[in-house]
Amino acid sequence: MPRLSDTQTILLSTAAQREDRSLYPLPGTLKPSGGLSKALAALTAAGLIGERETNVSAAVSRTDGDLRFGLFATDAGLAAIGIEPDEVDPPAPAQPPAFAPSPARSNKTAAVLDLLRREAGATLTELITATAWLPHSTRAALTGLRKKGHAIERFKRDGQTCYRIGAAA
Repeated sequence: MPRLSDTQTILLSTAAQREDRSLYPLPGTLKPSGGLSKALAALTAAGLIGERETNVSAAVSRTDGDLRFGLFATDAGLAAIGIEPDEVDPPAPAQPPAFAPSPARSNKTAAVLDLLRREAGATLTELITATAWLPHSTRAALTGLRKKGHAIERFKRDGQTCYRIGAAA
């Protein structure tokens, strides 16, 4: 069995007490500055914890775009603290919620896309008003949308420059 530090033992013990074996939320007894990142890295390297996708917001350790990942104790991690994997119920497979899925995530980028999809497009002023961004941030968002493959057309309407989504690039 691997030799575990006190922090590593606390992390694995806490995860073993949870149905999904999640390390997050972290126990209140651990301080972020107390070698927590080293303990997590060592547990991951030893294969005692693993990262997987999760929909539980309290279990999220990092995000990558729209994907959310958490850290979970493995069978080997439970064995390292003396718990046989069959003593703890295995994590239930992720199933979609029984209720209807929520509408598309509402954020400022989605608001910009909605305005750009209108036939009349949107002026920079309209985009700034909708997002509360500064002009340079709004223009940067338009550049980011172009980089993601959106064909953004620029045209004049009543003497003002307008933007709208054209065909995909």
